[in-house]
Amino acid sequence: MTDPIILTTYDWVPEGPRGHVRDVRIRWALEEAGLDYEVATTPFYDRGATHFQRQPFGQVPFLEDNGVKLFESGAILLHLGRKSEKLMPRDAQGEAETLEWVVASLNSMEMVTVPWWFLRVSGDPDNGLAGWMNQRFEKLESVLAERDWLAASRFTVADIMMADVLRIPMKLGALDDFPKQRAYVERVTARPAFKKAVEDQLAHFASADRARA
Repeated sequence: MTDPIILTTYDWVPEGPRGHVRDVRIRWALEEAGLDYEVATTPFYDRGATHFQRQPFGQVPFLEDNGVKLFESGAILLHLGRKSEKLMPRDAQGEAETLEWVVASLNSMEMVTVPWWFLRVSGDPDNGLAGWMNQRFEKLESVLAERDWLAASRFTVADIMMADVLRIPMKLGALDDFPKQRAYVERVTARPAFKKAVEDQLAHFASADRARA
């Protein structure tokens, strides 16, 4: 008998990032796969040596799975994909497509969308990154014009990663001219496992509010 997977997130965060803290990606995958897990916490403030030993940048999430410890949401999603065929196909081509699109979500999309969002929040809506970001959106729009899912003609962890990367740009109107991507995000986030993941994260931080009060 194996122990539950331990997913670690912050004990509390301000209102702004709630629903978007990246443990939601892992909660979502765990719910999709039906894997047994527990949620542990690490302080949002006063991050100590134990946190930095597990996540050298002081971020979340990190995960422990029966002695296997790892951080970074992309790495964790691929680890979970290897545990469940619901998250990643077992044929070589399907696995390769899933891997490449998880990496593309992070390296070709999120590495542009996150700086764009940070600069926008800082008060500069025309921050010089919008053109670069739109070029990436144009390429992805062409891909999604020909398929419903990114990899292996089915839902995989690649869709968890990409849909979550696109949620904030979509919320801020950056996908208004990209109907295929809007439809894709709506389709992927309509899944019950996503809704439960977000609800559970919001409940987690709401409970922390009550404890702090």
